[in-house]
Amino acid sequence: MLLSVLLENIKYHRTFEDREINHITNNSREAREDSVFVCMRGFSSDGHNYAPNAYQNGCRSFICEYVPKNLPKDANVILIENPREVLADLSCKLYGNPSHKMLVIGITGTKGKTTTALMIKQLLDLSGIEAGYIGSNGVIYGESTIQATNTTPESYKLQYYMNEMLKSGIKAVVMEVSSQALKLHRVLGVKFDITIFTNLSPDHIGPGEHNDFEDYFLTKKKLFDNFDTPIVIANADDGYSRDMLADCKSKKVFYSLGAEADIEATDIKLYRSHDILGIKFTCHAGELSLPCTLSVPGEFNVQNALAAICALNAVGIDFEQITSHLASLKINGRFETILAPNGACFVIDYAHNGISLSSSLAALRKYEPSRLICLYGSVGERTQVRRVQLGAVASRLSDISIITSDNPGTEDPRAIIDEIASCYDDATPPICISDRADAIKYAFNMAKAGDIILLAGKGHERYQLINGKKEYFCEREILEDCINNMKLIASKGSKK
Repeated sequence: MLLSVLLENIKYHRTFEDREINHITNNSREAREDSVFVCMRGFSSDGHNYAPNAYQNGCRSFICEYVPKNLPKDANVILIENPREVLADLSCKLYGNPSHKMLVIGITGTKGKTTTALMIKQLLDLSGIEAGYIGSNGVIYGESTIQATNTTPESYKLQYYMNEMLKSGIKAVVMEVSSQALKLHRVLGVKFDITIFTNLSPDHIGPGEHNDFEDYFLTKKKLFDNFDTPIVIANADDGYSRDMLADCKSKKVFYSLGAEADIEATDIKLYRSHDILGIKFTCHAGELSLPCTLSVPGEFNVQNALAAICALNAVGIDFEQITSHLASLKINGRFETILAPNGACFVIDYAHNGISLSSSLAALRKYEPSRLICLYGSVGERTQVRRVQLGAVASRLSDISIITSDNPGTEDPRAIIDEIASCYDDATPPICISDRADAIKYAFNMAKAGDIILLAGKGHERYQLINGKKEYFCEREILEDCINNMKLIASKGSKK
C-alpha cells in the first residue's frame, strides 16, 4: 500500500517521498525496507532515539512527534501529534480491518479474563466455529501458538495476528483487553461484536501503569463507552458492574451466582475425582434449568463459565449444546491440576497478587486437603506493595508456605523473598528457597497423600526473567520429571 494512501485522513506535517509500505512497526529491530517506523514516547524510553537503528535496517519512512537526531536527509519524516492513535489507524488500514470480517469478543476485568476467553474459544471450536485467542497465554489459532509479550499486543501486531487468523480460515477471535491496551490505544479501530466485564479490584496501580484506582476504573470503562458494541455481558455480582456500564448504550446481559440476572447459577457443589478438583452447578436461563460440570475448582470459575455461556448464546448457540461441553474445558496454567503417584495434588495457577492468591487458596481450602501448601514469589523491579499483600495472604491461608522466585529481574531474589517473609511471625516461619525449580522439587518431596500444593504466580508462563534475560522455565515439566523419577524409584523397589 502506498504511504500516501495509508496517511489519508491523517493530519500530518512535512512533505514526503511516496513509497510502497507493506509493514509497520514501533520496534527498530523489526524495521525493514518496506516498513514505516512509528516513533513513540514510552514510560522509560523514547522511540525517536531508535529511528537511526530502524534506518540502518533499511527503513526510510518515519512517523514522529519531532524530527529525530542523527537521521540522514533521505529519510521521510512525517510529523504528527498522536503517534499511538496513528499507529493503530495505519495498522487497521494496512491489514484490511480484519476485525470487520470476523466475530470479535473482547473481555476486560481484573480477574478472569484469561480463563473466560479460553473457555469461549474452546466452546466456539466445539460448536463448529473455529476460533482464535489473543491474551496472556499468547496467540493461539489452528495449530499455531505464539508467545506474546503483552496481554493485548501493540496495535500493529494485533491487526497482523487477526489478519493471519482470517487468512487461515478463523471465523472468530476472543481477546483479552487489558487496561494498558485501552490506555495506549492498542485496540483502537477494532470492531467488537461482544464485550464482557468480569470484575474489578485494585491492581496495576503504580509507576508506568495507573495513577490510582479511579484512573484504572475509567480506563476499563472505555471498552464499554467508546466501541459501540452491540452486546455487553457483565457480572452482576461485582459491585462495579452498574457504574462500569452506566453510560453504555449496548444491549446488556447479566450473569450471577444466585442473584436475579439473565443467566444464573445455583446449587453449587464441589467434587473431587482422581486428578480433578471440580465444581457442579445448575444453570438457569429463562425457563431452562441445566446441570453443569466444570473440571476446575472455585466459584469464580462458575462466574467465568456463565460469562462464556452468555457469549455463546449471544452468537446463536443453544444452551443445551453449550453446557454439554463445559466438563471438557481445560485451561493451561489456570487451576491446572496434576496428581502425584502418592496422592498429592499439585495445582498450577497464575495467582500473582494478594486478591487472586486469596481467592485461589480459599477455593482450594474447601476441598479439605490434609495440608494446603503454597509455593509462590513476587516479581522484581516493580509492584513492591504486592509483596506484602502476597505474604499476608499466604501466611494466613496456607498451612505451609514456600517462598521462592518469580521473575526477579535485576533484583536480588533473596531480598525479595526476605521482604515477603517479613509478613510471617515466628510461630509459622516460611520455607525460603531462591531457585524456583529447587523449591518445586522440595515441595514435591515433602508432599503426602491428601495434600494440595498450589504453585502460584507463573501459571502459563514458560520463562523466568532474570537479569534482563528470559530463561526457559516450565513448572509442568518440572513436576512431570519429579513424577517420572518417583515412578522409576517405585519400579526399581518393586523388582527387588
